Amino acid sequence: MELQAIKNRFGIIGNATELNYALGVAVQVANTDLTVLISGESGVGKEAFSQIIHSLSARKHNPFIAVNCGAIPEGTIDSELFGHEKGSFTGAVDSRKGYFETVNGGTIFLDEIGELPLGTQARLLRVLEAGEFIRVGSSKVQKTDVRVIAASNKDLLQLTERGKFREDLYYRLSTVPIRVPSLRDRKDDIPLLFRKFAVDFAERYKTSPVQLDEDAKNLLIQYSWPGNVRELKNIAEQISVLSQDKLISYQQLRRFIPENTQNRLPMVMPSAGHQAPNDFSNEREILYKLFFDMKKDVTELKKMFLEILKNPSLAADTQEAFAREMKEFKAPEHFSGNLVNSSFQPQPVVIHNNGNGNSNNEIYHHEEVEESLSIMDKEKELIVKALKKHKGKRKDASSDLGISERTLYRKLKEYDITE
Repeated sequence: MELQAIKNRFGIIGNATELNYALGVAVQVANTDLTVLISGESGVGKEAFSQIIHSLSARKHNPFIAVNCGAIPEGTIDSELFGHEKGSFTGAVDSRKGYFETVNGGTIFLDEIGELPLGTQARLLRVLEAGEFIRVGSSKVQKTDVRVIAASNKDLLQLTERGKFREDLYYRLSTVPIRVPSLRDRKDDIPLLFRKFAVDFAERYKTSPVQLDEDAKNLLIQYSWPGNVRELKNIAEQISVLSQDKLISYQQLRRFIPENTQNRLPMVMPSAGHQAPNDFSNEREILYKLFFDMKKDVTELKKMFLEILKNPSLAADTQEAFAREMKEFKAPEHFSGNLVNSSFQPQPVVIHNNGNGNSNNEIYHHEEVEESLSIMDKEKELIVKALKKHKGKRKDASSDLGISERTLYRKLKEYDITE
């Protein structure tokens, strides 16, 4: 069956290479009984791939059940999967069949399998290797013929190294691995998905579908989408319901998208479940940029000084070049008036040679000019440079600085910078 027909049948939107490859593997493995491990971030649509595999297999007329392993309490997960006997634990007033018994002949999809307790992992391994299981509170071995498709948004191999997941179970599950790409890895598919969701919600709420102008479309593409397709669908629904206009602009879309723009600078990652305040992150990013520039300058100065020490004859040339630079020097705006107006003359740096070709590195006279180390001054200087570079275009300047346009506007007012 062609991939496009598969996409149409199961509502898969997109043409990204990684997505097509994942679908191709799913179609190829569907008509076998091999165990499949689907990996990918939360919200990418891993369950849809499990349904594709089941629907194209010889088991398609038999039961299919999806189980979220992370949503079942640890104390009852064994009972849910393998069943239990009457009186086997408090509250077990009757015998009960588990999923591996009720879905016999079909397919079971174990989502978030990395959340399974180690004891349950051992029971699952026996099912995969021998097709056998034992109810909780029983000693009778039962047979089952169930195909297992597992999924996880965690790196199971890393969990095995930390002792959180059985290594033998990992290799048994990953007979055929399928990786579903995140939404930020298939940027060209984002406008297609948004348009599909907008049309669907327009039909549901009996209204006209919303559309995006070019700037809004670019914003949609550049957003990092930590919640992937699920988050995109939620935002499309919010816009469809709450927006008064049907043509959405950049500023209108910003109200629905969180302040979580893609950053090109290194940053300290917040701990799991906690998002660092946006303004703090933006200011930190400017500091990183400043520190990188300072480090580069210091490295160049070190190289130059070492060259002078090795070859003292370079000192005179260096002094002349420095004097020429100072004549053309234009002080930054944040320097004090006294420094700008003073007639600064560089003092000679004298490096003495002891007669045998080696310098004694003795410096008889020098004058130090203290540079401003104020963070606010450096931040203001970077903002002014960015605005000049992009001829006053705030959008381009904020992108180059790695901050949002709203934060740049606030900084302009704060530092009284006129464009």
